[in-house]
Amino acid sequence: MSTDPAANLPQAPVTVNGTVRSFAAAGPALNALDWLRGIGLTGAKEGCAEGECGACAVLIARSGVDAATEWTAINACLIPAAALADQEVLTSEGLGTPEALHPVQRELAGRGGSQCGYCTPGFVCSMAAEYYRPGRVEFDHHALSGNLCRCTGYRPILDAAEALGHPVEGDRFLSRTTEPTPAAPARCAPGWVRPGSLDEALAALGESGAVALAGSTDLGVEANLRGARPALLVAIDQLDELRRLDVGTDVVEIGAALSLSEIERELAGRIPLLEEVFPQFASRLIRNGATIGGNLGTGSPIGDLPPALLALSAEVVLVSPAGERVVPLADYFTGYRATVRRADELIGRVRIPLPLAPMTAFHKIAKRRYDDISSVAVAFAVEVVDGVVARAAIGLGGVAATPIRATATEAALVGQPWSTATVQAAAQVLSGEGTPLDDHRASAAYRKAMLGQSLLGFEVRWRSRLNHQESQ
Repeated sequence: MSTDPAANLPQAPVTVNGTVRSFAAAGPALNALDWLRGIGLTGAKEGCAEGECGACAVLIARSGVDAATEWTAINACLIPAAALADQEVLTSEGLGTPEALHPVQRELAGRGGSQCGYCTPGFVCSMAAEYYRPGRVEFDHHALSGNLCRCTGYRPILDAAEALGHPVEGDRFLSRTTEPTPAAPARCAPGWVRPGSLDEALAALGESGAVALAGSTDLGVEANLRGARPALLVAIDQLDELRRLDVGTDVVEIGAALSLSEIERELAGRIPLLEEVFPQFASRLIRNGATIGGNLGTGSPIGDLPPALLALSAEVVLVSPAGERVVPLADYFTGYRATVRRADELIGRVRIPLPLAPMTAFHKIAKRRYDDISSVAVAFAVEVVDGVVARAAIGLGGVAATPIRATATEAALVGQPWSTATVQAAAQVLSGEGTPLDDHRASAAYRKAMLGQSLLGFEVRWRSRLNHQESQ
């Protein structure tokens, strides 16, 4: 696909607060926040430039899980401005006016939810996304987990959130959710391309220096804080081939370009282990952008998804112009941020075999309960038949250069009676898995101790349930 300077991005429309604007971006290095502020919409602010504070939050009209379109809050500081081409965007300025405040704005103002006001526009957008969430019964406080306030205090902000009712009939933003999302035709410009098909994406990724772009929650940080400037960004987030989730009789397949929020809602609890991971993975703002393919593609040893997917015995389907190949996730990581994926390959989907192990848990050890990076992450998937461990899979993060399976511990469990004595012995083995290091998040000794304790805690959690089953 052409990336010639005479390409078609400058002519692409973008609808901002109901007004269609001509789109002109100063190259792929310009992020959406800076572009919006450049056209005079200065409500959204830069607070951290890495998606942790939410001051930059805006709303995007996206294809919904429970409605034709859903207003989705994202971090504008992370995505390239070019990603707004052909899209529909709402900023805090577009929700209401001083003479006619939006219900979210009215409640925040009336209940003292704003002092300096720096963070308020971001809170407004995150709250509005939750306000319009299809099927909402109560306000989910996790909708604000990615928004920080340094002066007001959260009590009045939460009071405002809890005081919100439901959109009334005739609300134009609610009515918008019943209509289809904007189309996303193929576009190109110097340094950025949105292919129209997977084949076109693979061809573009074959160019020197090309990088796949989906939620940009990792690449955006690299661009903002470390000056990363890939030669070509290939936007794959809109490709239908990468946005399917299929639940079969023997496997669940999850498209690589689905966001974690979309996966969470589409699975609807079908995979309990992932259901435990999602609320602990960053913030809602980040989960609205971050994709499962992107999380695995970075090869990070401290990501939260890989340990869980390792425990689920997941496989990665890699696609290239030559076809597909399936790689067990346990064989996917080869070194620090290194994988078996070739330069001409793209993660197409993730496969989770069925049936699932009935006993699962995810333990994330971090300095904060939510919106933090793991010091240690441990995922368990165990099946006990007639009192004996029939299978066990344990995924670990933060204790080696890559996410790993705790194979020695698994061997110490399988074939043994599920008892406190067995678990205590296996916990000693688990404490010796990996090669943990001392760093600013935790010491190696602490990490070793937490590994063992996590298995002991897992046994306590499931002991009463198994005893109850045996008594039936």
